[in-house]
Amino acid sequence: MSAVESKLAELGLTLPPVAAPVAAYVPAVRAGEFVFTSGQLPVVGGKLPVTGKVGAEVSPEEAKELAQTCALNALAAVKSVIGDLDLIEQVVKVVGFVASAADFTGQPAVINGASELLGRVLGEAGVHARSAVGVAVLPLDAPVEVELQVRVKAA
Repeated sequence: MSAVESKLAELGLTLPPVAAPVAAYVPAVRAGEFVFTSGQLPVVGGKLPVTGKVGAEVSPEEAKELAQTCALNALAAVKSVIGDLDLIEQVVKVVGFVASAADFTGQPAVINGASELLGRVLGEAGVHARSAVGVAVLPLDAPVEVELQVRVKAA
């Protein structure tokens, strides 16, 4: 087990299987020293645990937990390309999308679920640039979607 996966276990978390794509794309692609993930939904066991807009059907606190799930799914996608999460040198950028009720403005706090998990699991390598964007709707009516850009050790 990698050091990253051991840290996840200490936190009571496990790396899930790679989420199946819902359209014509792959979960992650390596380009030189970088891995780019596709947007990861908070899929658990092949389905979304909750759907709807944050600030309406989904509470901000619940959405923050869902963003953590998205980050776990993104790490699984990264592992599917590089084989060992200990090869991650830096999470360069996190992009988070929040399906938001018209008056909801707490997108940064929601995406903190992903950012905080990456920091706890990867330490300094988890410190990243980030965007947190409110949108009208996400695929499958998911409340949150997260993608990562990661720099890894040379192959």
